[in-house]
Amino acid sequence: MPEIYEPQEDSYLMSDFLKKEIPKLLKINPELKLLEVGVGSGINLVTTRTAGVKKENILGTDVNFNAVEHCRGLGFNCITSDLFDKIPEQKFNLIIFNPPYLPLDKKEPKTSRIATTGGKKGNEIMIKFLKQAENYINSDGKIFIITSSLSQGVNFDEFGYNFKEVTSTSLFFEKLSLWELELK
Repeated sequence: MPEIYEPQEDSYLMSDFLKKEIPKLLKINPELKLLEVGVGSGINLVTTRTAGVKKENILGTDVNFNAVEHCRGLGFNCITSDLFDKIPEQKFNLIIFNPPYLPLDKKEPKTSRIATTGGKKGNEIMIKFLKQAENYINSDGKIFIITSSLSQGVNFDEFGYNFKEVTSTSLFFEKLSLWELELK
């Protein structure tokens, strides 16, 4: 049975940024519609709700049924979906994603790989996400996504996004970056 991804440094990087950014976004659009892909423990669902996003405007997904059930238990609308596969056709003002980004390590237990491994090079899930996200984000919407120096990089420009690094943290073994993406 897949484990639920418990908050780590990457989760807190996203959460701390959202605490500051969500109020600014809500001043522009009080009806902000938010999608979190890969809810895990629900830390960022709780953060966005606490920061003022209306509960009915939040949708969460995860490929891990256990994570979805956990977040439903926290009171959030969540569905089991592999990225956008089961998302109803709609547009969001904000999509957040803390993807599994580590390169495949065959020594890691299979039960935790679903939450940590982004493919052979570590960026394959992120690439799949970037190809699909443009169909779910409003023309003036934003995507916040985390990358790691441990995985092969991704050229956001190649997928049709303007991008900027909005925050980062360096650990002794990797650099985590949080990026803001917008459609070109």
